[in-house]
Amino acid sequence: MPKSVEARDVKSWLSDGAEIALFDVREAKPYSEGHPFFAVPLHYSRLELDIEKLAPNKAVRMVLFDGGEDLAERAAQRAEAVGFTNVHVMRGGAPAWKAAGFTLFEGVNVPSKAFGEVVEIERHTPRITAAELMAMTARKENMVIVDGRTWAEYRNFNIPGGISCPNAELPLRIDRLAPDPKTKIVVNCAGRTRSIIGAQTLIDFGIANEVVALENGTQGFWLQGLQIEHGADRQAPSPTSDPEALAQKRAKAQAHAKRHGVRTLAPADVLARLDDAARTTYLLDVRTIEEFSQGAISGFGHAPGGQLQQATDQWIGVRHAQIVLSDNDGIRALMVAAWLRQIGHIADIMLDDAVARAAFAAASVAGKRKPGFDAARIRMREMSPQDASALLWSGSGLAVDLRSSTAYREGHIPGSIWSIRPNVADAVRDTSQPVVLIADDPNIARIAQLDLHEAGAVDVALLAGGIRAWVADGQKLNPADRTPTDAERIDFIFHTLGRNEGNLDAARAYIAWEVGLVDQLDAQERSSFRL
Repeated sequence: MPKSVEARDVKSWLSDGAEIALFDVREAKPYSEGHPFFAVPLHYSRLELDIEKLAPNKAVRMVLFDGGEDLAERAAQRAEAVGFTNVHVMRGGAPAWKAAGFTLFEGVNVPSKAFGEVVEIERHTPRITAAELMAMTARKENMVIVDGRTWAEYRNFNIPGGISCPNAELPLRIDRLAPDPKTKIVVNCAGRTRSIIGAQTLIDFGIANEVVALENGTQGFWLQGLQIEHGADRQAPSPTSDPEALAQKRAKAQAHAKRHGVRTLAPADVLARLDDAARTTYLLDVRTIEEFSQGAISGFGHAPGGQLQQATDQWIGVRHAQIVLSDNDGIRALMVAAWLRQIGHIADIMLDDAVARAAFAAASVAGKRKPGFDAARIRMREMSPQDASALLWSGSGLAVDLRSSTAYREGHIPGSIWSIRPNVADAVRDTSQPVVLIADDPNIARIAQLDLHEAGAVDVALLAGGIRAWVADGQKLNPADRTPTDAERIDFIFHTLGRNEGNLDAARAYIAWEVGLVDQLDAQERSSFRL
């Protein structure tokens, strides 16, 4: 049975040194409109699918948070149903947190964003403006522009002439991008955080080159009326294979990581951590997805290092947990772990080598870490597109589309309605009629079915093959429209809308939000950073 807890107690727990998972179970829109600084998003629409990844230890002290409705209570029941044993519901949700005098932060990935601003202030990370960069380009200065975002983001738009090299790859590959120590290195992202962290990574790594962050990234370009590039395909070269050069890089990374308390663990040490039932331990491989896909240590998940620093709460749901990072070079994981330590996490590394792989395989770590919940085991009847069409034409059934509101707006099955799991029981007013659920991921429909059954629906089916099968069968879709309304789109983050599409007002507002995060921090939140 979940326990109730007051906002002030939760605030105290966040700094008592013990592990705590504070999950905001609302959807993306209400979460981004205001949540506690350390709250990790765990959307109710995906709860059973994500909770064990974010909180691997089912005995962890867990607090669920909502907007003051009954969503957290429902979520607590779901968490307990999959085996969590120490679940609390924060009484009153967001209104109670605010009434207690605590700040509700807008936006997403707030701790990582705020940390980037603190780094710039305290480390005096050098920067240049878009206008200064263009002047350097016009003068044909000896420089290279490095884009520290993901490859997909870079491909969408980038600074003209920029080369893709995600932040975690910089220490490993920068010598191939700028072999001349006199080459100035400019690091950019779409906004501010990864520009700052990427530039400071290279400075901390100790390269001889002058390094600067591009102030406000691509948004700074738009605000100066400058043009960006689309569809570029320039990537950083593969790392050097020279053993001596790699050894020198490893020594730099080790020296830097040691200053921040990062340890290199033996496989036996990590296995001992996993056997400690009282602690949460995350195992994350920070290499590229291509490297990870070719094989990783048993039990390790993938978290590309640059993104792990940028959006820690997408992988780490438990505050004060233990994090073990891995790579196969002894450079990237050390640099990322040093950043995680400074953000306030307990991060160490274990090298991916033959010894580690053998030890973890022998210990059957993958089996130990296998999630206990498997949505595919939830039995659900499937309905063909032909049968679904006949049902809808007869008017005797209801089709509920659980895809994203964006996808629904772009085209949907005639007569279907859009909904999302927190609201799906209310959307089906007549529980005696057959209901067909439409989803890109069948598991989303399977867990939504649990809510419908509890609401009294007795005949719930899944559209076999989803929208693709419907179209492939020759069935029509309604054309794009504006339903659901923006007010109903609780799965959509409006906070960032337009800032990457050249909307100058949106870009200014976003930059002001990032810069302003530092002034919103209270003493507890600011002291969590360990620069």
